[in-house]
Amino acid sequence: MSTLGWKINRLKLMSVGEIVWRVEQMARKKASKFGLGLAARPPLPALPGSLPRFLPAGAQGGDAAALLAAADAILAGRWNVFAMRGVALGFPPQWNRDPKTGTQAPMGLGKAIDYRSERVVGDIKYLWEPSRHLELVTLAQAWRSSGEQRYADGARALLQSWFDQCPYPQGVHWTSSLELAVRLLNWAFAWELLGGAASPLFAGADGQRFQRQWLDSIYQHCHFIQGYFSRHSSANNHLFGEYMGLFVASLVWPCWPDSARWQALSKRGLEVEALKQNTADGVNKEQAVYYQHEVMDMMLLCHLVGQAHGVAFAPAYLQRLEKLADFLAALLDAGGHMPMTGDADDAQMVRLAHEAGWSPYRSLLASCALLFGRADFKRKAGALDDKTRWLFGDAGQQRWDSLAPAGAEQPVMAFPEGGYYLLGQRFGGADEVRLVADCAPLGYLSIAAHGHADALAFTLSLGGEEFLIDPGTYAYHTQKSWRDYFRSTAAHNTVCVDHRDQSEIGGNFMWLRKANARLLAHQPDGALQRFEGEHDGYQCLADPVTHRRVVEFDTNRNTLVVKDILQCRGSHHVALHWQLAEGCRTELNDGVVRVLGRRSELQLRCGFGGGAEVLRGSDTPIGGWISRRFDEKTAIDTLRWQGTVDGTTEIVTELRLLVNATPDAVQVVN
Repeated sequence: MSTLGWKINRLKLMSVGEIVWRVEQMARKKASKFGLGLAARPPLPALPGSLPRFLPAGAQGGDAAALLAAADAILAGRWNVFAMRGVALGFPPQWNRDPKTGTQAPMGLGKAIDYRSERVVGDIKYLWEPSRHLELVTLAQAWRSSGEQRYADGARALLQSWFDQCPYPQGVHWTSSLELAVRLLNWAFAWELLGGAASPLFAGADGQRFQRQWLDSIYQHCHFIQGYFSRHSSANNHLFGEYMGLFVASLVWPCWPDSARWQALSKRGLEVEALKQNTADGVNKEQAVYYQHEVMDMMLLCHLVGQAHGVAFAPAYLQRLEKLADFLAALLDAGGHMPMTGDADDAQMVRLAHEAGWSPYRSLLASCALLFGRADFKRKAGALDDKTRWLFGDAGQQRWDSLAPAGAEQPVMAFPEGGYYLLGQRFGGADEVRLVADCAPLGYLSIAAHGHADALAFTLSLGGEEFLIDPGTYAYHTQKSWRDYFRSTAAHNTVCVDHRDQSEIGGNFMWLRKANARLLAHQPDGALQRFEGEHDGYQCLADPVTHRRVVEFDTNRNTLVVKDILQCRGSHHVALHWQLAEGCRTELNDGVVRVLGRRSELQLRCGFGGGAEVLRGSDTPIGGWISRRFDEKTAIDTLRWQGTVDGTTEIVTELRLLVNATPDAVQVVN
C-alpha cells in the first residue's frame, strides 16, 4: 500500500480530537528540529545514597549453565534476533544496521525517520529488537551469578557503544516511545543486578563519567516518553508500555525534580489503562493472546518494582491481573499449548529465564500463583521457572512449596465480555478435550491493530495435543502478502465467503470495516454441550450474508457436529477451512479425513462441495502454513471444502474425537 493510501485509511479512523492532537504532535516534531522542547542538557542528577532493591537478595535461577552459555554467546558476538539464531553481529554490534537486510538506517532526527519504510530502515523489528537491551540483563545476571568481571565489563562496553552510536535524539532508536520504555525497563534490571549506584562499574573518575552518561540518557528517555505518549486510536499496549518504562525509571532513578511528577503520571496511567484495556472477565481487548501476556508481564513487573519502593497500586489493578491469569489458565491445554489468537511478536519485556522449553504463559501463571496464593495456577504452571525465581527469590520458593495441591481442573468456561467460550471435558487430564471458540470483537479501538479476521473460529486439542490450531502471525512491517494471509479469514478455522475476509484490511496494523460477532447460545454443561454465534462480516456484499455457527459436543460419544449456516438470497462461493497442527498427518479414506496425531486422532466428514482438498505449504494460493515464532513459518495441512451455495444453506461437518487412541488400531467409522 502506498504511503498516501495508508494515510487516507488512517485518517478515516481518527476522531476530530485525534486529528487535532496529531497536528500538535507534528508541530512538536518540527520544533524539535530546531532544538525546541528537547532535553539536550539534562539537569544534574541527584542520586540518593540508598534506594530499595526490587530483586530479592540472593535471587538466582536454577539453570546457571544455560545463563552463562547465553552470556558467553553475546560476548562472542552471536545474537538471537527473531528467526536469526546465533547470527554474527559482533560485540558490540552496529546498533543502526538492520541485522536481517544489512540496511544502514539514517542518523537524522529520530522522529523524522520513516521507520515503516523497508527501503529506509530495512526490517524495523530486527533493527529495534537488540536495542531493547535484553542481552544487557543477561550479562548482568551472569555477573551476579558467577562473579566473573568479564560479564560486567561486557555490560559496560555494550552500553557505552550504544551511547556512542545512538546519540539523543538521532536515529531510529529515538522514534518509538515504546522502544525507549522497554529499554528503560531492561536498564533498571541491569542497573540493579550490577550493584546499583554502588556498582564497581562506577568506581573512579572514568566510572563516574560513565554513570553520568547513563543517567543523562535515562533522563532523556523519560523526557522523550512523556512528550510522545501513544494516544487516541494508538492507545493500546504501546501506551501501557510507555507508562511502565516511565514508572519504573521514576522509582529506580528518582534523581530529578521531574521524577515525582513522572511517577504520579505513570502510576495513574497504569491504573486507568489496566482496567480500560482489559475486560472485567480477564481478556485483553486487543484480542491477541500474546499481547495479553505482554500486558500482564508489564502489570506484574510494575507491581513488584512499586511494592519494593513502597508504592502500591489500587486493589482493582491486581484484581484485573488475577482475572487475566484466569483466562490464560482456561486456554492453556494439558500439554501446555496456548491458542495463537491474534498477533504475536515474540517480545519479552525482560529476559530472566534461559532454560530450555521456557513458556511465557506458564511463567506468568507461576508468578500469579505466588502473588495470589492460587494452587490452581501452580498446577497449570507445572514448575517454578527461572524468571519467577529471579523475581521472587527464596521467599517465592517457600511460598510455592506451601501451596497445597489443587484438585481437578475447573477452568472458567465463558468470558462473555472478552468473547471466548470453552467446550470440553476431563480438563487437565491425559484424555482432556478442550475447544476454545472465538466470538470476540476484531480488536481494540478504531484501528484494531493486532486483531485477526477469525470470528467464530475455534481451536481444538485432544489429550494435550493440538489438532485444530490458529496459525499465528509470521510478519509485521514487511512481506505484505504474508502479513495479510496470516490474519485473513482463510487462515482460520471458519468460513470464507466470496474469497473475502470478514473484515477489511486497511494497513499492516489497521482494519477498516470490522465484523461484529454475537453470541447466541453457550451451554458448557451436560451430555450435549453447545456453542452458537453469528457475525455480520459479509453483510457488506451486494447480496448480504450472515454466517451463523453451531457447535455441539456430545460428551458421551466424543463427537463434534459443526453446523455453518449461510443466510442469504443469492449465489456465493464458500470455503470452509480447518488448520491442522504441524504434528498431524492426514489420510483421505472414502469421504472421511483421518487426522493422525502422535497419540490421538480426529476424523472429519463433510458433504459440502467436491470433497476435501489439502493445502500444504502452498504459495499460490497461499495456504497450509503455521508460524510458531515471528518471521518463521512451517508447512502444515489445511483442509478445505469449497463450493457454491444458492440461498440459505447449512453446511454440516462431523468430527469424531479419538483421544489417546493408537491411530493404527482405530477403525474409520463409515
